Amino acid sequence: MSRAKQVTILVVDDEQVHRYMLCSMFKDWGWKCVEADDGKVAVDAVEKFQYDAVLMDVRMARMDGMEAFSRIHAMNPALPVIIMTAYSSVDAAVEAIKHGAYDYLTKPLDFDRLRLTLERAVDRKEVEEKKQEKKKAPVVEVSAPSSIIGSSAPISELLEMISYVAPTEATVLITGESGTGKELVAAELHTNSERSNGPFIRVNCAALAESLLESELFGHEKGAFTGADRERDGKFVQAAGGTLFLDEIGETSQAMQVKMLRVLQEQELQRVGGEETIQTDARIIAATNRDLEEEVRKGNFREDLYYRLNVVTVHVPPLRDRGDDISLLVDFFVKKFAEKNRRKVEGITPECMRFLASYQWPGNVRELENAIERGVILMRGEHLTEKSLPLSIQKQKLETGGVASQATSLQEVEKQQILKTLEATNGNKSEAARRLGITRKTLQNKLQKYEE
Repeated sequence: MSRAKQVTILVVDDEQVHRYMLCSMFKDWGWKCVEADDGKVAVDAVEKFQYDAVLMDVRMARMDGMEAFSRIHAMNPALPVIIMTAYSSVDAAVEAIKHGAYDYLTKPLDFDRLRLTLERAVDRKEVEEKKQEKKKAPVVEVSAPSSIIGSSAPISELLEMISYVAPTEATVLITGESGTGKELVAAELHTNSERSNGPFIRVNCAALAESLLESELFGHEKGAFTGADRERDGKFVQAAGGTLFLDEIGETSQAMQVKMLRVLQEQELQRVGGEETIQTDARIIAATNRDLEEEVRKGNFREDLYYRLNVVTVHVPPLRDRGDDISLLVDFFVKKFAEKNRRKVEGITPECMRFLASYQWPGNVRELENAIERGVILMRGEHLTEKSLPLSIQKQKLETGGVASQATSLQEVEKQQILKTLEATNGNKSEAARRLGITRKTLQNKLQKYEE
């Protein structure tokens, strides 16, 4: 990732030779290095200067690394601290991660892993800094992913998060209920990244048996198992220069998690039945509808893999929390399935829209899409009514409040949504277009049409 400024690393170690060696290597990588021979010196240094990351030993004479970390983290929680430790002190390092340390590395250091860890730590810090800057900055014109439809506050936050994270090399964990659109978010992260010209490859980790998943991810040698009649690269290699999306990663076994961890740590793998070490260069985006922290506590998911994946978390909100987005999505899906099924749809009755807006959508956007497809196919006449919706939606008890039965055209629904979004953005057309998922020019054309 290209950076606007030189990276500065604070190296904290009471062994002068080790500090000198690390700083010399960092300078070769184009980074600036500042040395501290004790935890107290490190704490004082962080008070006076904004470092990009801290690399700190555990065992030091005056103030050890654990105490220094606690003080630094209390002072600046956004500053990533990587702990260096011997195998005998790994438990302490893991405890530090639970309290906010970015990662730990065991001595003797693996320099490739060290560089990767520091680069990811700096990426994460930049993401957090951009988020804070955005909160303080006035509204400016920004381009937004066009395939994510919505103008609600949760979707606006999601779009902002994508804009922060996409240009980085950070590993991303996408969380959210089934049907919320996690794959769509992963695709947008790829499309808006510096890897957008490379492949975007998806693997559903829950759809394959473990033996098949291993071959799918890592590849296999000829003759590795029955039916392996030729050598084959796995998805980690196929995604080189692009993005590998590991969907439903929470469904993988402990044995598979160990193998995935090695790839994330070392950026290398071996094919099934092979001995050759193969380097990988794919950005990893994972998704799950499970609470992985809870799965870690239960012993179902490896803690070290969780921290490797969870460099940045992007949460996709459920449809029931997205308010007026439902009308936008209904409009989009009606047009989509009317064209697909050669149906003429003039509008949606208010009663039908009330049913759709009031339903809780346990299946989220996927369920809404299926409901609209069914409704368009089974509709009578030229207006979509609640009678063609799935029975689960029809059976809900609603207080209609005397809503009129006349039909409202799709164009009128669209117009009202656009005007409402403009009002919410104080007339800022660029921001309104971003929230609506359309271009500014399209918005201007629609507004001109309304004035005619």
